[in-house]
Amino acid sequence: MLEESQDDGVIIDRVAALDVGKAEVVCCVRVPSGRAGHRAQEVRTWTTMTRSLSAMGDWLRGLGVTRVVMEATSDYWRPPFYLLEAAGFEVWLVNARDVKHLPGRPKTDKLDAVWLCKVAERQMLRPSFVPPEPIRRLRDLTRYRVDLVGERGREKNRVEKLLEDAGIKVSVVASDIFGISGRAMMAALIAGERDPFVLAGMARTAMRKKIPELRQAFEGRFSDHHGFLLSRMLAHVDALNADIAAIEDKIEDLIAPFVDAAARLDQIPGVGPVAARVIIAEIGLDMTRFPTAAHLASWAKFSPGVKESAGRTLGVGSTGHGNRYLARVLGEAAVGASRTDTFLGERYRRIARRRGKKKAIVAVGRSILVITWHLLNDPAADFIDLGPDHYDQRRGTQRAIRSHVRQLQALGYQVTLQPAA
Repeated sequence: MLEESQDDGVIIDRVAALDVGKAEVVCCVRVPSGRAGHRAQEVRTWTTMTRSLSAMGDWLRGLGVTRVVMEATSDYWRPPFYLLEAAGFEVWLVNARDVKHLPGRPKTDKLDAVWLCKVAERQMLRPSFVPPEPIRRLRDLTRYRVDLVGERGREKNRVEKLLEDAGIKVSVVASDIFGISGRAMMAALIAGERDPFVLAGMARTAMRKKIPELRQAFEGRFSDHHGFLLSRMLAHVDALNADIAAIEDKIEDLIAPFVDAAARLDQIPGVGPVAARVIIAEIGLDMTRFPTAAHLASWAKFSPGVKESAGRTLGVGSTGHGNRYLARVLGEAAVGASRTDTFLGERYRRIARRRGKKKAIVAVGRSILVITWHLLNDPAADFIDLGPDHYDQRRGTQRAIRSHVRQLQALGYQVTLQPAA
């Protein structure tokens, strides 16, 4: 039986495509020709300086171009994209994988621009998600914060390796050598103190119970060389702490217009204030870009691929590589939810028993993403936890229903179920 399908083969009258490089932009424009069934085409090269890009925008406006398409090439696409977007053009950023040239054909910047323009005018492309400017600013800060936190963690690891090199085993005794006691002890080491009894006596609060072990831990060969390196490393850690605090203050200012949405996402188990801000920064608030929750999960690469050939299912394909910042925060949220007595926590434990922890993290991360889509798509929606016993209740009820239906069918009855009012 033939099925009807939507035909998007209408050619866009006036379209432009950009092949973007670091120093130059090759622009191809295709517009209607005076002859029926023919198209007029022109290719020009512009520099990536702002003045040149503005002149290119004026040229495109003079030709009546309505849509400008470009590939996501490194970060070089940003200046022309933002400039043309501000000038009022409909700008599409497309995945380079979707516009690969036919094999065996020559490849130049001009031919790439022409090919991209021909594909774009036939509407054979789909735009990538580029959030609006307020979300982009928030995203810049949240991503930079993640990078700074990672760098601080690496610097702390260098400190621990340096102490190990000096035979100082304080990390074996103390769970956090960067607490109040640990920082005081390391400051004393830098100042020249080497007596294990004096260093161990700097322990505070609960760590004082470990003073005998600390005295043994400080029996090493810490030298002035180690002290110089340790002072530089601790200064770097302090500078990173100050930078992270400044970034967090700026994030607080930019999240103010979206504070209600962030508070609603904070209700999801495993999602805290920091994670909620990162999620908003990565997917925005406008869920019309993702028609359904499944579209959002697919874009984020939290949906398994399909592998089928000759009518046989060859297993579940990889989810692929998506937004690494979003994947990271969803993974952390899934691990946090796994420790809770909630529906998501029980979902994680059930899947982890059968399929392993990694698949459970992806599955729960996808569930968090689905919940996020519903909360952002409908501002009136509230998060309601189904409870850890949801699976047991549902399975027991459904199993009883199926059992009774089978018994009645065995007696020769045709059963139709209808919920009571």
